[in-house]
Amino acid sequence: MAEVKITREEGPTKGRYVARIDGIDAEAELTYSRSSPTLIIADHTGVPDAFRGQGVGRQLAARMVEDARREGVKIFVLCPFVNAERKKHPEWADVFQN
Repeated sequence: MAEVKITREEGPTKGRYVARIDGIDAEAELTYSRSSPTLIIADHTGVPDAFRGQGVGRQLAARMVEDARREGVKIFVLCPFVNAERKKHPEWADVFQN
């Protein structure tokens, strides 16, 4: 399995996690909005067909959870994919508001 590189881009009110794989001209993303200094809203996850079946979406969600824990931020979920992943990972419950 190819190595997935995840970066975070953040502005004052919105941000996104971006996943890239060397040799593939595509990117996956998980976007979020900042509601307050301690709350972000997971808006949307998009994974191109070229990345399907490699766990890229799960890795994006896991990175968001790790960052939220480290920063003391809660996550409110609007994205159906992140919501499904949250249900598969009860150990993530501490960072979700809903």
